[in-house]
Amino acid sequence: MLGPVPIRAYALCIIAGIVIAVLWGEKRFVARGGEPGTVTDVAVYAVPFGLVGGRLYHVLTDWTTYFGPEGNPIDALKIWHGGLGIWGAVALGAVGAWIGCRRHGVPLPFFADAVAPGIVTAQAVGRLGNWFNQELYGAPTTLPWGLEIYRRVDPATGITDPLAGVAVDHTPIAVVQPTFLYELLWNLLVAGLVVWADRRFRLGHGRAFAVYVAGYTLGRFFIELLRTDPATRVFGDIRINVVVAGVVYAGAIAYLLLVRKPREVPPFPPRVPRVAAVHPGRPPAHAAEPGGSAATEPAAPDALRQPAPAAAGEPPEGRPDRTP
Repeated sequence: MLGPVPIRAYALCIIAGIVIAVLWGEKRFVARGGEPGTVTDVAVYAVPFGLVGGRLYHVLTDWTTYFGPEGNPIDALKIWHGGLGIWGAVALGAVGAWIGCRRHGVPLPFFADAVAPGIVTAQAVGRLGNWFNQELYGAPTTLPWGLEIYRRVDPATGITDPLAGVAVDHTPIAVVQPTFLYELLWNLLVAGLVVWADRRFRLGHGRAFAVYVAGYTLGRFFIELLRTDPATRVFGDIRINVVVAGVVYAGAIAYLLLVRKPREVPPFPPRVPRVAAVHPGRPPAHAAEPGGSAATEPAAPDALRQPAPAAAGEPPEGRPDRTP
């Protein structure tokens, strides 16, 4: 607790992951030729969008928990109770990053390649929160690294509370496969793969980000099959995240095969401002005259031009000098 505000370990893990992603992404962005501070500026848009997207995905794929007969719609807003879908976080976070990149004149693929390993590392750190929440686990196991699940209750009411409650005894009620731990380790391997592939092949135009997406979804596909916690099922009895992982993996592989452009080289060309319409016979209003500033009025036709006043001691233009 921080005064009256409860501090959740899950939230601290997410914050730590965001900090790592921004700092590492900033370092890689500058090393690739970008302007310092840009990643932090773009993160101001990407992070809030990502949090909203992650929550939306969770709520939409677990609709009955909040809007079913026994659900409470207000609980959909209680993000501190857990429930963020990485698919929605990355998708809507990319929209926020696109907005930030446009404001700073940076191509989104260039930005995505720089932050890719930091993002998957942030996911690994965020998975530590699942250990504190006793969630995202698999079937019972006798392996030495099995996750011990304890019964937690609210001391004030005695009601079971897996998130904020305390363990009532020291005997676990189950020992299960820690699938969140498998994903954590896999994410770190993917981060290393992205860094290696990026250096080895000088990936650009979003291909380093595609390596991250392909690597993550490949591992998530098989890890998801080990999980036994409640989840939305589609196509009979398939967990929805298994289907999403397979579809996104195929898209990432297709992108890697189709995009063959070399790495972008900053500085990037500035965005071209919109030009006012040009009428026949009249130069554009913003056209600059040689050696001067931009003209504010169109030049008058030759027939309407008045001769310039003569300087002292000189005859006017077109008149002979009658001085005796």
